[in-house]
Amino acid sequence: MNETTTEKMRRMKFYGMLREFKSNLESTASSALTADEVVSNLIDAEWDDRHNRSIQRSLHNARFRYKANMEQIEYSPDRTLDRNLILRLAEGNYIRKKENILITGSTGLGKSYIASALGNQACTQGYKVMYFNTAKLFSKLKMAKADGTYISEMARIERQDLLIIDDFGISPIDSQGRAYLLEIIEDRHGKKSMIITSQLPVSRWYDVIGEQTIADAILDRIVHEAHRIEIEGESMRRKKQETDIAPVNEILT
Repeated sequence: MNETTTEKMRRMKFYGMLREFKSNLESTASSALTADEVVSNLIDAEWDDRHNRSIQRSLHNARFRYKANMEQIEYSPDRTLDRNLILRLAEGNYIRKKENILITGSTGLGKSYIASALGNQACTQGYKVMYFNTAKLFSKLKMAKADGTYISEMARIERQDLLIIDDFGISPIDSQGRAYLLEIIEDRHGKKSMIITSQLPVSRWYDVIGEQTIADAILDRIVHEAHRIEIEGESMRRKKQETDIAPVNEILT
């Protein structure tokens, strides 16, 4: 009977329940459990298994730039990074409130890492998240426009609870890019959240977008009441390179 039961669990893909059931069969302690406790343990095991698999799917689908997590964010004094603000954002209330986050600072300061860490945290909280580099996002949408998948691609982006647009403003945006960006912003305004990272301060985003009317429409929707994270200090990338090189120099000397 047990073999039949385990086979049915496997076919129904009740993998968490299956592992718990097998564990109960091998454990003498399970004999002391009541029927209610056994059923409760089986349901909990299946719930946890499905939840964990859902998180792993979300992390895979998000395609983050870094495998980042909140615990590894560095809060050294020279970074001017508000730890309390970051920890509050990690709770995910900004997503529930449909708010945006703007992260600015020079190259190498860890903007993309922080955005990826917040996105990772959102996945563990059950939110759907998608990460894009700005240039690759526009290229992807241009290809979708050409092959007839544009509407479905935009719908997929719109369904995400959190959209991360990284490296915004590295190069000027052409007319097609402005149209794509405006449509994305319009679809998400007041409905879903965004995180945007940029090497440029927000005051210079008008020049990057290019056309004043469209720039006003875009920035009015994403900047208003957004959470601002402005990072300063020495390049984290350069510091890491120096740290990696130091032991080699010591060996050579």
